[in-house]
Amino acid sequence: MSRRSAIRRAALAAAAGAALLTAACTGSSSGPAAGTTGPAPKTPSPTGPASAVSHHTSTAHDPFTGEGPVPNNPVIAVKIDDTAPGRPQVGIDKADVVYIEAAEGGLTRLAAVFASHLPTVGYVRSTRPSDPDLLLQYGKITEAYSGGAHDSLPRIHRSGITSWDMDTGAAYYHRVNRAESDYINVELNLAQVAKHVRSAKPRSIGWTFSPSLEGLPSTKATDIRTTVTGSYNTGTPVEFRYDPKLHAYVRYIDGQRQKAADGKPVTATNVIVQYCVIHPHPQDTDINGNPSQFTVTVGSGKVLVFRQGREVSGTWTRKKLSDGTTLRTAKGTRIPLAPGNTWVVLDRRGIPTRT
Repeated sequence: MSRRSAIRRAALAAAAGAALLTAACTGSSSGPAAGTTGPAPKTPSPTGPASAVSHHTSTAHDPFTGEGPVPNNPVIAVKIDDTAPGRPQVGIDKADVVYIEAAEGGLTRLAAVFASHLPTVGYVRSTRPSDPDLLLQYGKITEAYSGGAHDSLPRIHRSGITSWDMDTGAAYYHRVNRAESDYINVELNLAQVAKHVRSAKPRSIGWTFSPSLEGLPSTKATDIRTTVTGSYNTGTPVEFRYDPKLHAYVRYIDGQRQKAADGKPVTATNVIVQYCVIHPHPQDTDINGNPSQFTVTVGSGKVLVFRQGREVSGTWTRKKLSDGTTLRTAKGTRIPLAPGNTWVVLDRRGIPTRT
């Protein structure tokens, strides 16, 4: 054999050995070998039919809004006043998710969840006994509030959620002078709080997102009207009207557009009306003896999802405290939200919602 032939045969053998080694490393493995970094998985496109959207569609995106990357901020939930003396609220238009909850006396209170933005917010009020159950689907996050009555504080402390309580001396709260109220006037700088807490960052809360409702049955719904109440005969009217120019629902109160303190309308890309069991909680009462309302957010029930001027009806399900809340049609198809912020109306079962 000539020297040139020997060299050529040795090169071919080496190439074949390298090919076999590559196949052995990649052919049947379920992921990259230990100590190596494989390519990042591709995120499925959300532009297909809604029935094709899976629980993992938006894992590379903000799990609260479906927009942009996952924020690197700690999740902070803030209890905010929802009565006339507490409006216009500060920073409410920067929240990723806002829950409207039944409080004592037929009133409502907001639980606003922030991660994408960390503004100064107000006006901060006290926590309620069912808050830990609601918020644990976000993980061991931080809740900011100004005190709480009776068993509300022990419940939040036992939950593992980080308390940022003004009444115990937590920093970055301040009072402002307001003509509307001399005690509903507490603001909180969330950017400063975020520098000092080590609580959970954003994770999936069970929602999926898609810009389209293709493949799902829906009906026109441009004016959402319901009443949030618990064990009381009366409650707080809640209304959202769809504004096609804003591509969002605007909250209305007494026939007027609600505005945040910055003058911008209070809007929601998505509105979820989640029907729950709500019962009185006599272990926590206000100064007039009115019991708090305990909203049960673990279990299942009817849900109405409003987006882009359309309504999709279905069922919400949450099996345990650490689980997120999934939204499905009667046929079991996931109901995706439109990318953007969401307001969740926690309503009592049996209360009508008109559109």
